[in-house]
Amino acid sequence: MKLTTPAFEDSGEIPERHSYIRENVNPELKISEVPEEAESLVMIMDDPDAMEPAGKIWLHWTLWNIDPNTSKIGENEAPGTEGTTDFRETGYGGPNPPDGEHTYYFRLYALDTELDLNEGASRDELEESMEGKVIEETELKGRFKPIE
Repeated sequence: MKLTTPAFEDSGEIPERHSYIRENVNPELKISEVPEEAESLVMIMDDPDAMEPAGKIWLHWTLWNIDPNTSKIGENEAPGTEGTTDFRETGYGGPNPPDGEHTYYFRLYALDTELDLNEGASRDELEESMEGKVIEETELKGRFKPIE
């Protein structure tokens, strides 16, 4: 399974327009080579470089029950159900590091079922409902530093 974006190379710089304080729209994402047995996809975007509170992995986006035939998630699109982020909002929350450059991970999971979760569910609820259902996963990384 592959996850790419025309907005930046893997491990490259995420454009400012995708940041929380600019346009706050997700980058276009391209999905390919999804396993045939997949019944749904899950996207989790987070920032493990967050420092406050110590050890916190900042959650920027969760999206589940994406149709496994989806080949593209366009900018500002959410073809599934979205959860609550650490911004205390539902939907995409772009990069907004308070201190230096951070690395952001877009993780895509292929599941053998759809999830029975309501919109706004937490990351813990999402990950608990995914247990034992992941067929395959992949990731895309992007870097972002504070806008001056």
